[in-house]
Amino acid sequence: MVLDAEGVSHIPPHLSFQEAATLPCAGLTAWRALFEEAKVQPGDTVLVQGTGGVSIFALQFAKLAGASVIVTSSSDEKLERARALGADHTINYRSVPEWGKVAAEWTGGGVDHIVEVGGKDTFSQSLEAARVGGTILVIGILTGASQQIAISSLFAKNLHVIGLSVGSRRMFEAMTRAIGRNGMRPVIDRVFSFDAVPDAMRLMQHGGHFGKIVVEFA
Repeated sequence: MVLDAEGVSHIPPHLSFQEAATLPCAGLTAWRALFEEAKVQPGDTVLVQGTGGVSIFALQFAKLAGASVIVTSSSDEKLERARALGADHTINYRSVPEWGKVAAEWTGGGVDHIVEVGGKDTFSQSLEAARVGGTILVIGILTGASQQIAISSLFAKNLHVIGLSVGSRRMFEAMTRAIGRNGMRPVIDRVFSFDAVPDAMRLMQHGGHFGKIVVEFA
């Protein structure tokens, strides 16, 4: 295959092709959110919603940067797995619907950076969780677009709300350097053959995965 050199990048040598396939979308979005937009520093607090691909990458990257991470999920089993990856605090949002207040209290004043993937069912709680001057990084609307936003909360807390998706080649290569130097491995929940794509889609639709789902074409 002949490709334009500007259209390809090296992958970390310790990763399999399956692991590398998770990087260009979910990995890059999480990297850009934390380091290009939020400028996460050691000692910061980061909240990630759920345990899908972007959120788990954000957990891993934030821990590499020396941040403390809060993870929300409706599954205690998934929260246990998140703790094994380094999560400092976990909240089951089914048993604790007002998780934003709990997260703010745990940090002693509010979360520095929130990776917002939900939309209308989660944004109000993100506003509650954020500290004054905090950042909400909107990278998904899994529960639909928010119909109403509490402008007063944005104003009162002086919040930075940033919408983003994926990133540039420069960002990608900064990410892969960090992954390579730290020996980090993406989390793959399951690998499906190409003829099992419907099963993979059903798993994603029901939110049964932890990390990424991979489909092999070979």
